[in-house]
This record gives sequence, structure tokens and C-alpha cells, in this order.
Amino acid sequence: MADIGLFYGSTSGVTEEIAEKIRDAIGEDHCDLYSMETDYDSVDDLLQYDYLILGCSTWGAGELQNDWREPIFDMEMDKPDFSGKTIALFGPGDCEGHSKHFVGALGILYDQFKALGATIVGAVSAEDYTFEKSTAIRDGKFVGLPLDEVNESEKTDQRIANWLEILKADFPAIAR
Repeated sequence: MADIGLFYGSTSGVTEEIAEKIRDAIGEDHCDLYSMETDYDSVDDLLQYDYLILGCSTWGAGELQNDWREPIFDMEMDKPDFSGKTIALFGPGDCEGHSKHFVGALGILYDQFKALGATIVGAVSAEDYTFEKSTAIRDGKFVGLPLDEVNESEKTDQRIANWLEILKADFPAIAR
């Protein structure tokens, strides 16, 4: 088992591609990759890791991607303890087509896991993004890494690299 569990939900493959880029940048020896659709069985899959990276795209009016809906519902009911877990979030969105709900799923994941005791790290400044509104902003920053493969795909690799530099302070496996 690697040091980091990277869990993602992906409908169209975009979040999966980003998750693979993040895993490759960290290194396969340090990061286990899980599809929420095919690899996830229960919250115990998440709880076996002290360090988690969670990826979810935003759908509709700021909603979670389908693969995350049932697990989040179950966690709301069962209230598993994520105290002592360090979590970083990432997700693709569309800053033009969905400017009023840009990466809203990150805000949902943030609220859920924070309420369950997790420490959430990896906030990103909103300055380099163009959008109308986002429920994923706390104290002037995104709660995780927003990416826009529709309008700004040329910025993705550098944004991931910059974010991983931020995470080094909280994820020992990334600092290696």
C-alpha cells in the first residue's frame, strides 16, 4: 500500500486523466489510484490512508459527479471519523459555461470531510481564474485545485505542478 490514496470520480474521463497526471507526478510507489466507480467498495477504502487526494468534477448547478453521490450520502448517515486524515481536493470545471457554479463539487467535498474531522490542505488562490461564482471558495481561496480542461487546458500541467509544491508541506510522500 502506498502512502497516499487518490480517489476520483469521472464521467467523461477528464477527472481520470487529471488523477493519472497527479499520480504520475507523485510516483506510483507513493500513490494508489482508485476509481470511485470501479475500485471503491466502502469508506474503509478511504480510511486506510492518512493522506488522501480526492478528485471530483462538478455537474449541473454545482453538484457532485455521480460516482461520489452514494459514498457521500453514506458518510452523512454513518459519520465515519476522519480525524488525523489529511485531504487535498481537485476537480475540473468549466469557468465559462458554468461560471456561476465553477467547481462547486469541491465545496461539497470540503464541507463533508471537514465535518467528519479531516484536515483539508491545498487551497489555491482564485486570482488566476475567471468565473462568476463558486461555492468552493473559503477565505478568498479555492478549497482545492480547480482545473478547466474546456477553456484553459494549456494551464493544467503548471497548475498541477504548483499545487503539488503547496502539498509538499503536508504530504511527506510528495516531498521525497
